[in-house]
Amino acid sequence: MRLRFWGTRGSIATPGPSTNEFGGNTSCVEVVTNSGVRFIFDCGTGARPLGAHLMAHAPKPVSAFILLSHTHWDHIQGFPFFTPLFVPGNRFEVCGPKGSNSSLPEVLAGQMEYTYFPVELNQLGAQIIYRDITEGMHEMGDIRISGQLLNHPAIALGYRLEADGASLLYLCDHEPFWEPLWHSGSEPGKLESILHEGDRRHALFMQNADVVIHDAQYTPEEYPAKKNWGHSTYSYVAQIAAAAGVKRLFLTHHDPTHDDAFLTEIEKRAQEVAWSAGSPMKVSCAREGYEESFERDARDKTVVTEIRNTDASHTRPLRVLIVDDDEDLRVLARKALARSGHTVLEADSGEEGLRLVEIHRPELILLDLNMPGMDGFEVLRRLRLSETGGSIPVIVLTALGDEENARSSFQYGATDFLSKPFTPPQLDARVRSCFTHAERR
Repeated sequence: MRLRFWGTRGSIATPGPSTNEFGGNTSCVEVVTNSGVRFIFDCGTGARPLGAHLMAHAPKPVSAFILLSHTHWDHIQGFPFFTPLFVPGNRFEVCGPKGSNSSLPEVLAGQMEYTYFPVELNQLGAQIIYRDITEGMHEMGDIRISGQLLNHPAIALGYRLEADGASLLYLCDHEPFWEPLWHSGSEPGKLESILHEGDRRHALFMQNADVVIHDAQYTPEEYPAKKNWGHSTYSYVAQIAAAAGVKRLFLTHHDPTHDDAFLTEIEKRAQEVAWSAGSPMKVSCAREGYEESFERDARDKTVVTEIRNTDASHTRPLRVLIVDDDEDLRVLARKALARSGHTVLEADSGEEGLRLVEIHRPELILLDLNMPGMDGFEVLRRLRLSETGGSIPVIVLTALGDEENARSSFQYGATDFLSKPFTPPQLDARVRSCFTHAERR
Protein backbone atom coordinates (compact mmCIF):
# COMPACT_ATOMS: atom_id res chain seq x y z
CA MET A 1 0.00 0.00 0.00
CA ARG A 2 1.06 3.57 -0.67
CA LEU A 3 0.62 6.39 1.85
CA ARG A 4 0.72 10.13 1.16
CA PHE A 5 0.06 13.08 3.47
CA TRP A 6 -1.96 15.94 1.97
CA GLY A 7 -2.79 17.72 5.23
CA THR A 8 -1.02 17.44 8.60
CA ARG A 9 -2.22 20.45 10.59
CA GLY A 10 -4.85 20.50 13.35
CA SER A 11 -7.53 23.03 14.29
CA ILE A 12 -6.97 25.55 11.48
CA ALA A 13 -4.88 25.80 8.32
CA THR A 14 -1.60 27.71 8.77
CA PRO A 15 0.04 28.32 5.37
CA GLY A 16 3.17 30.42 5.26
CA PRO A 17 6.96 30.38 5.22
CA SER A 18 7.20 29.06 8.79
CA THR A 19 5.20 25.89 7.97
CA ASN A 20 6.63 24.91 4.58
CA GLU A 21 8.44 21.78 5.79
CA PHE A 22 5.62 20.10 7.72
CA GLY A 23 2.70 21.73 5.93
CA GLY A 24 -0.14 24.10 6.69
CA ASN A 25 -3.21 22.20 5.40
CA THR A 26 -5.55 20.49 7.84
CA SER A 27 -5.93 16.72 8.08
CA CYS A 28 -6.09 14.63 4.91
CA VAL A 29 -4.26 11.35 4.24
CA GLU A 30 -4.44 9.22 1.09
CA VAL A 31 -3.81 5.46 1.11
CA VAL A 32 -3.92 3.38 -2.09
CA THR A 33 -3.68 -0.42 -2.03
CA ASN A 34 -1.79 -2.44 -4.63
CA SER A 35 -5.12 -3.34 -6.21
CA GLY A 36 -5.94 0.35 -6.66
CA VAL A 37 -8.52 0.80 -3.89
CA ARG A 38 -8.20 4.39 -2.62
CA PHE A 39 -8.93 5.49 0.95
CA ILE A 40 -8.99 9.13 2.02
CA PHE A 41 -8.75 9.66 5.77
CA ASP A 42 -10.38 12.98 6.72
CA CYS A 43 -11.20 15.87 4.42
CA GLY A 44 -9.48 18.94 5.84
CA THR A 45 -8.05 21.61 3.56
CA GLY A 46 -5.52 19.05 2.29
CA ALA A 47 -8.39 17.57 0.27
CA ARG A 48 -8.16 20.49 -2.17
CA PRO A 49 -4.65 19.70 -3.52
CA LEU A 50 -5.46 15.98 -3.37
CA GLY A 51 -8.51 16.58 -5.56
CA ALA A 52 -6.46 18.56 -8.07
CA HIS A 53 -3.88 15.76 -8.19
CA LEU A 54 -6.53 13.10 -8.77
CA MET A 55 -8.14 15.08 -11.57
CA ALA A 56 -4.77 15.40 -13.30
CA HIS A 57 -3.23 11.98 -12.71
CA ALA A 58 -5.70 9.34 -11.43
CA PRO A 59 -7.47 6.89 -13.75
CA LYS A 60 -10.96 8.01 -14.67
CA PRO A 61 -13.55 7.78 -13.32
CA VAL A 62 -12.21 8.60 -9.84
CA SER A 63 -13.50 6.56 -6.92
CA ALA A 64 -12.56 6.38 -3.26
CA PHE A 65 -13.70 5.61 0.26
CA ILE A 66 -13.62 8.80 2.37
CA LEU A 67 -13.27 7.85 6.04
CA LEU A 68 -13.97 10.74 8.40
CA SER A 69 -12.67 10.38 11.94
CA HIS A 70 -15.37 12.84 13.04
CA THR A 71 -17.05 15.98 11.78
CA HIS A 72 -15.20 18.75 13.58
CA TRP A 73 -14.65 21.50 11.05
CA ASP A 74 -10.90 21.03 10.53
CA HIS A 75 -11.61 17.46 9.38
CA ILE A 76 -14.33 18.31 6.82
CA GLN A 77 -13.63 21.89 5.67
CA GLY A 78 -11.89 20.71 2.52
CA PHE A 79 -14.86 18.60 1.39
CA PRO A 80 -16.55 21.39 -0.64
CA PHE A 81 -13.22 22.08 -2.42
CA PHE A 82 -12.54 18.46 -3.40
CA THR A 83 -12.94 18.84 -7.17
CA PRO A 84 -13.69 15.19 -8.07
CA LEU A 85 -17.00 15.50 -6.17
CA PHE A 86 -18.26 17.87 -8.87
CA VAL A 87 -17.61 15.49 -11.78
CA PRO A 88 -20.38 13.13 -13.02
CA GLY A 89 -19.25 9.51 -13.26
CA ASN A 90 -16.97 9.69 -10.21
CA ARG A 91 -18.04 7.65 -7.19
CA PHE A 92 -17.37 8.14 -3.49
CA GLU A 93 -18.48 6.38 -0.35
CA VAL A 94 -18.30 8.79 2.59
CA CYS A 95 -18.12 7.04 5.95
CA GLY A 96 -18.09 8.46 9.45
CA PRO A 97 -19.00 7.59 13.04
CA LYS A 98 -22.65 7.20 13.84
CA GLY A 99 -23.75 8.96 16.99
CA SER A 100 -23.55 12.69 16.41
CA ASN A 101 -26.70 14.76 16.60
CA SER A 102 -26.90 14.96 12.79
CA SER A 103 -26.31 12.50 9.98
CA LEU A 104 -23.26 12.80 7.73
CA PRO A 105 -25.22 14.39 4.83
CA GLU A 106 -26.79 16.88 7.23
CA VAL A 107 -23.42 17.94 8.67
CA LEU A 108 -21.73 18.22 5.26
CA ALA A 109 -24.71 20.05 3.81
CA GLY A 110 -24.61 22.47 6.72
CA GLN A 111 -21.22 23.88 5.78
CA MET A 112 -22.36 24.09 2.14
CA GLU A 113 -25.60 25.92 2.93
CA TYR A 114 -25.96 28.85 0.51
CA THR A 115 -25.19 31.43 3.22
CA TYR A 116 -21.65 29.99 3.46
CA PHE A 117 -21.00 28.35 0.07
CA PRO A 118 -22.28 28.86 -3.50
CA VAL A 119 -22.87 25.17 -4.30
CA GLU A 120 -25.15 23.00 -2.18
CA LEU A 121 -24.43 19.37 -1.37
CA ASN A 122 -27.23 18.02 -3.56
CA GLN A 123 -25.76 19.83 -6.58
CA LEU A 124 -22.53 17.81 -6.62
CA GLY A 125 -22.21 15.76 -9.81
CA ALA A 126 -20.48 12.62 -8.52
CA GLN A 127 -22.30 9.63 -7.12
CA ILE A 128 -21.95 9.92 -3.34
CA ILE A 129 -23.01 7.22 -0.90
CA TYR A 130 -23.13 8.10 2.79
CA ARG A 131 -22.50 5.45 5.41
CA ASP A 132 -22.77 5.89 9.18
CA ILE A 133 -20.54 3.31 10.82
CA THR A 134 -19.85 2.11 14.35
CA GLU A 135 -17.13 0.10 16.04
CA GLY A 136 -16.34 -3.24 14.46
CA MET A 137 -15.29 -4.72 11.13
CA HIS A 138 -16.52 -3.16 7.90
CA GLU A 139 -16.16 -4.39 4.32
CA MET A 140 -15.04 -1.71 1.87
CA GLY A 141 -14.48 -3.17 -1.56
CA ASP A 142 -12.32 -6.20 -0.97
CA ILE A 143 -10.68 -4.59 2.10
CA ARG A 144 -11.66 -4.99 5.74
CA ILE A 145 -11.50 -1.91 7.96
CA SER A 146 -11.68 -2.04 11.76
CA GLY A 147 -13.17 0.91 13.61
CA GLN A 148 -12.71 1.78 17.27
CA LEU A 149 -14.03 4.74 19.25
CA LEU A 150 -11.45 7.32 20.29
CA ASN A 151 -11.38 9.47 23.42
CA HIS A 152 -12.58 12.80 22.06
CA PRO A 153 -15.35 15.27 23.01
CA ALA A 154 -17.11 14.41 19.75
CA ILE A 155 -17.93 10.86 18.70
CA ALA A 156 -14.75 9.94 16.80
CA LEU A 157 -13.50 6.72 15.21
CA GLY A 158 -10.00 5.43 14.66
CA TYR A 159 -9.44 3.12 11.70
CA ARG A 160 -7.23 0.08 11.12
CA LEU A 161 -6.69 -0.96 7.51
CA GLU A 162 -5.21 -4.37 6.62
CA ALA A 163 -4.02 -4.71 3.03
CA ASP A 164 -1.06 -6.05 1.03
CA GLY A 165 0.21 -7.91 4.08
CA ALA A 166 0.57 -4.69 6.08
CA SER A 167 -1.50 -2.88 8.69
CA LEU A 168 -2.05 0.89 8.87
CA LEU A 169 -3.94 2.85 11.53
CA TYR A 170 -5.32 6.38 11.41
CA LEU A 171 -6.03 7.68 14.93
CA CYS A 172 -7.08 11.31 14.92
CA ASP A 173 -8.27 12.90 17.31
CA HIS A 174 -7.58 11.10 20.60
CA GLU A 175 -6.74 12.12 24.16
CA PRO A 176 -5.16 9.97 26.89
CA PHE A 177 -7.71 8.42 29.19
CA TRP A 178 -5.33 8.97 32.07
CA GLU A 179 -1.99 10.54 32.88
CA PRO A 180 0.44 9.15 33.83
CA LEU A 181 0.22 6.17 31.50
CA TRP A 182 1.81 3.55 33.77
CA HIS A 183 1.02 2.07 37.16
CA SER A 184 3.53 3.40 39.66
CA GLY A 185 5.92 0.63 40.66
CA SER A 186 5.27 -1.29 37.43
CA GLU A 187 7.67 -1.79 34.55
CA PRO A 188 6.99 0.97 31.98
CA GLY A 189 6.61 -0.13 28.40
CA LYS A 190 4.51 -3.22 29.08
CA LEU A 191 0.83 -3.44 28.08
CA GLU A 192 -0.01 -4.90 31.48
CA SER A 193 1.56 -1.83 33.13
CA ILE A 194 -0.95 0.59 31.58
CA LEU A 195 -3.13 2.03 34.32
CA HIS A 196 -6.40 2.90 32.57
CA GLU A 197 -8.43 0.27 30.75
CA GLY A 198 -9.17 2.75 27.97
CA ASP A 199 -5.49 3.37 27.26
CA ARG A 200 -4.82 -0.38 27.28
CA ARG A 201 -7.64 -0.93 24.78
CA HIS A 202 -6.15 1.82 22.60
CA ALA A 203 -2.73 0.12 22.71
CA LEU A 204 -4.22 -3.27 21.82
CA PHE A 205 -5.90 -1.72 18.77
CA MET A 206 -2.44 -0.60 17.58
CA GLN A 207 -0.66 -3.83 18.53
CA ASN A 208 2.07 -4.90 16.07
CA ALA A 209 0.91 -2.41 13.43
CA ASP A 210 3.25 -1.59 10.57
CA VAL A 211 2.15 2.05 10.42
CA VAL A 212 0.33 4.28 12.90
CA ILE A 213 -0.69 7.86 12.10
CA HIS A 214 -1.62 9.44 15.44
CA ASP A 215 -2.75 12.83 16.68
CA ALA A 216 0.02 14.41 18.80
CA GLN A 217 -0.98 18.06 18.90
CA TYR A 218 0.57 19.04 22.23
CA THR A 219 3.77 18.89 24.19
CA PRO A 220 3.60 17.56 27.78
CA GLU A 221 4.13 21.15 28.96
CA GLU A 222 1.14 22.41 26.94
CA TYR A 223 -1.24 19.60 27.83
CA PRO A 224 -2.42 20.70 31.32
CA ALA A 225 -3.94 23.88 29.86
CA LYS A 226 -5.51 21.90 26.98
CA LYS A 227 -6.85 18.91 28.93
CA ASN A 228 -10.30 17.69 27.82
CA TRP A 229 -9.85 19.23 24.35
CA GLY A 230 -9.39 15.77 22.85
CA HIS A 231 -5.74 15.60 21.77
CA SER A 232 -2.57 13.75 22.72
CA THR A 233 1.00 14.67 23.54
CA TYR A 234 3.92 13.32 21.54
CA SER A 235 5.27 11.60 24.68
CA TYR A 236 2.01 9.69 25.31
CA VAL A 237 1.83 8.59 21.67
CA ALA A 238 5.47 7.49 21.47
CA GLN A 239 5.21 5.54 24.73
CA ILE A 240 1.95 3.74 23.98
CA ALA A 241 2.94 2.97 20.37
CA ALA A 242 6.26 1.54 21.55
CA ALA A 243 4.46 -0.63 24.10
CA ALA A 244 2.12 -1.84 21.34
CA GLY A 245 5.03 -2.93 19.14
CA VAL A 246 4.31 -0.42 16.36
CA LYS A 247 6.98 -0.37 13.64
CA ARG A 248 6.44 3.05 12.04
CA LEU A 249 4.86 6.06 13.80
CA PHE A 250 3.81 9.36 12.24
CA LEU A 251 2.81 12.20 14.56
CA THR A 252 0.18 14.46 13.01
CA HIS A 253 -2.52 17.08 13.67
CA HIS A 254 0.21 19.63 14.37
CA ASP A 255 -0.83 22.59 16.49
CA PRO A 256 -1.23 25.82 14.47
CA THR A 257 1.24 27.58 16.79
CA HIS A 258 4.01 25.04 16.12
CA ASP A 259 6.28 26.18 13.30
CA ASP A 260 8.79 24.04 11.42
CA ALA A 261 11.59 24.61 13.94
CA PHE A 262 9.31 23.65 16.82
CA LEU A 263 8.09 20.48 15.09
CA THR A 264 11.66 19.47 14.29
CA GLU A 265 12.36 19.61 18.02
CA ILE A 266 9.18 17.64 18.82
CA GLU A 267 10.25 14.97 16.33
CA LYS A 268 13.62 14.69 18.03
CA ARG A 269 12.06 14.45 21.50
CA ALA A 270 9.56 11.80 20.38
CA GLN A 271 12.39 9.73 18.88
CA GLU A 272 14.23 9.97 22.21
CA VAL A 273 11.12 8.71 24.03
CA ALA A 274 10.99 5.66 21.75
CA TRP A 275 14.73 5.02 22.09
CA SER A 276 14.56 5.29 25.89
CA ALA A 277 11.81 2.65 25.83
CA GLY A 278 14.13 0.31 23.94
CA SER A 279 11.89 0.36 20.88
CA PRO A 280 13.21 0.07 17.29
CA MET A 281 10.12 1.99 16.11
CA LYS A 282 10.83 4.69 13.53
CA VAL A 283 9.20 8.00 14.57
CA SER A 284 8.57 11.07 12.39
CA CYS A 285 6.35 14.12 12.41
CA ALA A 286 4.06 13.90 9.38
CA ARG A 287 5.12 16.13 6.49
CA GLU A 288 2.70 17.38 3.86
CA GLY A 289 3.60 15.76 0.52
CA TYR A 290 5.54 12.91 2.11
CA GLU A 291 4.94 9.54 0.45
CA GLU A 292 5.96 6.03 1.46
CA SER A 293 4.99 2.47 0.54
CA PHE A 294 4.47 -0.42 2.96
CA GLU A 295 4.21 -4.06 2.04
CA ARG A 296 5.04 -7.42 3.55
CA ASP A 297 4.67 -10.98 2.43
CA ALA A 298 1.09 -12.04 3.08
CA ARG A 299 2.42 -15.08 4.96
CA ASP A 300 3.96 -12.67 7.47
CA LYS A 301 0.76 -10.68 7.92
CA THR A 302 0.08 -9.30 11.37
CA VAL A 303 -3.27 -10.49 12.66
CA VAL A 304 -5.24 -7.93 14.64
CA THR A 305 -7.58 -9.12 17.35
CA GLU A 306 -10.90 -8.94 15.56
CA ILE A 307 -13.36 -6.32 16.73
CA ARG A 308 -16.85 -7.71 16.48
CA ASN A 309 -19.44 -5.76 14.58
CA THR A 310 -21.63 -3.71 16.87
CA ASP A 311 -25.10 -2.38 16.45
CA ALA A 312 -25.82 1.30 16.91
CA SER A 313 -26.62 0.89 20.63
CA HIS A 314 -24.09 3.52 21.64
CA THR A 315 -25.92 6.08 19.54
CA ARG A 316 -29.36 5.66 21.10
CA PRO A 317 -30.63 7.42 24.24
CA LEU A 318 -29.76 5.59 27.45
CA ARG A 319 -31.23 5.40 30.93
CA VAL A 320 -28.46 6.79 33.14
CA LEU A 321 -28.32 6.90 36.95
CA ILE A 322 -26.18 9.58 38.64
CA VAL A 323 -25.12 8.73 42.20
CA ASP A 324 -23.50 11.76 43.83
CA ASP A 325 -24.13 13.78 46.99
CA ASP A 326 -23.08 17.01 45.22
CA GLU A 327 -26.25 18.60 43.82
CA ASP A 328 -24.32 21.00 41.57
CA LEU A 329 -22.50 18.07 39.96
CA ARG A 330 -25.77 16.23 39.41
CA VAL A 331 -27.28 19.30 37.74
CA LEU A 332 -24.29 19.69 35.43
CA ALA A 333 -24.25 16.00 34.50
CA ARG A 334 -28.03 15.89 34.06
CA LYS A 335 -28.02 18.84 31.67
CA ALA A 336 -25.15 17.38 29.66
CA LEU A 337 -26.82 13.99 29.31
CA ALA A 338 -30.34 15.29 28.74
CA ARG A 339 -29.04 17.45 25.88
CA SER A 340 -27.98 14.23 24.16
CA GLY A 341 -31.38 12.65 24.71
CA HIS A 342 -30.55 10.41 27.66
CA THR A 343 -33.06 9.78 30.46
CA VAL A 344 -31.44 10.71 33.78
CA LEU A 345 -32.18 9.36 37.25
CA GLU A 346 -30.54 10.84 40.36
CA ALA A 347 -29.53 9.58 43.79
CA ASP A 348 -27.80 11.66 46.48
CA SER A 349 -26.37 8.70 48.39
CA GLY A 350 -24.99 5.24 47.79
CA GLU A 351 -27.92 3.62 49.57
CA GLU A 352 -30.43 5.48 47.40
CA GLY A 353 -28.44 4.61 44.30
CA LEU A 354 -28.61 0.88 44.99
CA ARG A 355 -32.34 1.16 45.64
CA LEU A 356 -32.93 2.90 42.30
CA VAL A 357 -30.86 0.25 40.52
CA GLU A 358 -33.27 -2.43 41.71
CA ILE A 359 -36.35 -0.40 40.76
CA HIS A 360 -35.34 1.20 37.43
CA ARG A 361 -32.50 -1.04 36.16
CA PRO A 362 -30.43 1.75 34.56
CA GLU A 363 -28.27 1.00 31.55
CA LEU A 364 -25.29 2.97 32.87
CA ILE A 365 -24.27 4.53 36.19
CA LEU A 366 -22.20 7.64 36.99
CA LEU A 367 -20.80 7.13 40.48
CA ASP A 368 -19.00 9.45 42.89
CA LEU A 369 -16.48 7.95 45.31
CA ASN A 370 -16.47 10.38 48.22
CA MET A 371 -19.98 10.30 49.72
CA PRO A 372 -21.12 10.29 53.37
CA GLY A 373 -22.29 6.91 54.61
CA MET A 374 -21.77 4.34 51.88
CA ASP A 375 -18.91 5.45 49.62
CA GLY A 376 -18.53 4.67 45.94
CA PHE A 377 -16.25 1.69 46.46
CA GLU A 378 -18.85 -0.03 48.61
CA VAL A 379 -21.53 0.76 46.04
CA LEU A 380 -19.35 -0.82 43.35
CA ARG A 381 -18.68 -3.88 45.48
CA ARG A 382 -22.39 -4.46 46.16
CA LEU A 383 -23.33 -3.77 42.54
CA ARG A 384 -20.92 -6.39 41.22
CA LEU A 385 -22.23 -8.98 43.68
CA SER A 386 -25.87 -8.37 42.75
CA GLU A 387 -27.78 -10.00 39.94
CA THR A 388 -29.31 -6.69 38.86
CA GLY A 389 -26.19 -4.54 38.86
CA GLY A 390 -23.49 -7.06 38.10
CA SER A 391 -23.16 -6.15 34.44
CA ILE A 392 -24.19 -2.47 34.41
CA PRO A 393 -21.32 -0.29 33.10
CA VAL A 394 -20.15 2.19 35.74
CA ILE A 395 -18.19 5.37 35.17
CA VAL A 396 -16.54 6.62 38.34
CA LEU A 397 -16.86 10.41 38.21
CA THR A 398 -14.88 11.91 41.05
CA ALA A 399 -12.65 14.72 42.29
CA LEU A 400 -10.37 12.06 43.79
CA GLY A 401 -8.37 11.88 40.59
CA ASP A 402 -5.22 10.15 41.83
CA GLU A 403 -3.72 6.84 40.77
CA GLU A 404 -4.69 4.95 43.92
CA ASN A 405 -8.39 5.76 43.52
CA ALA A 406 -8.29 5.04 39.79
CA ARG A 407 -6.64 1.66 40.32
CA SER A 408 -9.01 0.76 43.18
CA SER A 409 -12.03 1.73 41.08
CA PHE A 410 -11.04 -0.71 38.33
CA GLN A 411 -10.31 -3.41 40.90
CA TYR A 412 -13.83 -2.98 42.32
CA GLY A 413 -15.32 -3.31 38.84
CA ALA A 414 -15.56 0.20 37.35
CA THR A 415 -15.80 0.34 33.57
CA ASP A 416 -14.29 3.80 33.25
CA PHE A 417 -12.77 6.47 35.48
CA LEU A 418 -13.17 10.19 34.82
CA SER A 419 -11.86 12.87 37.15
CA LYS A 420 -13.61 16.18 37.75
CA PRO A 421 -13.80 18.76 36.28
CA PHE A 422 -15.14 17.52 32.95
CA THR A 423 -16.81 19.10 29.94
CA PRO A 424 -20.35 18.13 28.85
CA PRO A 425 -19.21 16.84 25.42
CA GLN A 426 -16.45 14.83 27.08
CA LEU A 427 -18.93 13.23 29.48
CA ASP A 428 -21.35 12.32 26.68
CA ALA A 429 -18.56 10.77 24.60
CA ARG A 430 -17.30 8.72 27.55
CA VAL A 431 -20.85 7.55 28.35
CA ARG A 432 -21.37 6.27 24.80
CA SER A 433 -17.92 4.68 24.59
CA CYS A 434 -18.26 3.05 28.01
CA PHE A 435 -21.67 1.60 27.15
CA THR A 436 -20.43 0.27 23.79
CA HIS A 437 -17.40 -1.51 25.23
CA ALA A 438 -19.40 -2.93 28.14
CA GLU A 439 -21.96 -4.34 25.68
CA ARG A 440 -19.23 -6.10 23.69
CA ARG A 441 -17.70 -7.91 26.65
